[in-house]
Amino acid sequence: MNIELLKRLCETPGVPGREHRVRDLIIEEAKGLFDEIRTDTLGSLICTRKGKGENPKKLMLLCHMDEIGFLVSHVTDKGFINVDPVGGFDPRNLFSRRVLVCTETGDYKGVMNAEGKPIHIQSAEERKKMPEPNEFFVDIGHGEATKNLVQVGDYVVMNEPFEEMGEKIVSKALDNRIACWLGLEAVRKLTEEGHSHDCEVVVAFTAQEEVGLRGAKTAAYGIKPDIGIGVDTTLACDTPGVPDKDRTTLQGAGFGLHMKDGSFIADIGLVREIEALAKERGIAYQRTILARGGQDGAAVQQAAAGSRAVGIVVGTRYIHTVAEMIDKRDLEAAREILTAIIAAH
Repeated sequence: MNIELLKRLCETPGVPGREHRVRDLIIEEAKGLFDEIRTDTLGSLICTRKGKGENPKKLMLLCHMDEIGFLVSHVTDKGFINVDPVGGFDPRNLFSRRVLVCTETGDYKGVMNAEGKPIHIQSAEERKKMPEPNEFFVDIGHGEATKNLVQVGDYVVMNEPFEEMGEKIVSKALDNRIACWLGLEAVRKLTEEGHSHDCEVVVAFTAQEEVGLRGAKTAAYGIKPDIGIGVDTTLACDTPGVPDKDRTTLQGAGFGLHMKDGSFIADIGLVREIEALAKERGIAYQRTILARGGQDGAAVQQAAAGSRAVGIVVGTRYIHTVAEMIDKRDLEAAREILTAIIAAH
C-alpha cells in the first residue's frame, strides 16, 4: 500500500473552497492514469479514462477533497484571529488545538482556544458552558503584526501528524483523503494489472462536500453518469459507550457497502451486484446504514435526470477530529472492490 501518498494527502491543507493544494497534489499523482484531466468551474478535478465504442456507459467515482476547517472572519487589533467554521465540528474537540493558518503569502502555526477564562479562575457555572465553534479564536504569536500577515478569507486547518499504529492509521483529514487515495490507487492498480474496461471511467475529486455536496452536484450534472459511486468515510463506533446497533461499521471487517444515510438510498440492484462481486473475489465487506449525514453519492444520484448510485465507504473511528482512525485492511478492501467494479464495467 502506498501509505506515503496517503500521508501527503492528509497533511496537505484544504478546506471547502480552498482545495487547490490538494488538487495540485492529485494532478501530479494522476499523470499517466487518465486520458484527460481538467478542473471544472467550482474547483472539482475531473479525471477521465475513455471507454470502448462510440457511446460507452459512464461510471463515476466521487471522492471529495475538502476537510473540515475554518475561514478567517476577523483579526483583532491585538492579533487574535476569529474564525467561521466550514464543516461540522463538535466544539468539545477544539480546545487547545495546534492549527495551521494558511494565507496567500505563507502558513503560520497557531493555537486555538475558546474565548473566556482558564479553569483556575472559572466559576462553577462558567465550567458548564460549552462554546459554539465560532466562539473559538486562533493565536499565531505575532501580536499586533498579525493584521499584516492574515486577512479575512484565509483558512485554518488542524495541525496534527499522520501516524501508523499497528493495523491502524490515525490522522486529521482521513475524511476524505482516503477517498482521494482510493480514486488514484484503484485506477493505478487497474493499470498495473492490465485490466480493461468498456465503460468511460470518471473519477471526480470534488470540492465543497463538507458544506453541502456542492462540487459533486455540479460535477455530476456535467458528466451525467449512468452509475455513480460516492467514495467516503463512515462511522466506526465500535468503541466503548456505543451500543452495537449504533456502531455502523466494525473496523477490520472490510469495506462498507453503503445503502442509506440522511441524503440517499442506494440502488438495490447495484448493492446486489457489488455484493456478488465481493463474494466472488473474496473481498471482505459489510453493509452499512448511517442514521444521519450525507455524501457525494446523493448528489450524483439526483443530478440532471439522475443515475444509479451506491456508496463505497471506509469505517472511521473518532470522525471529524484530529484523531480519525481507519484500519488498513478496510482501506485495502475498498481499493480491491473499486478496481473490480471498474473492470467489470
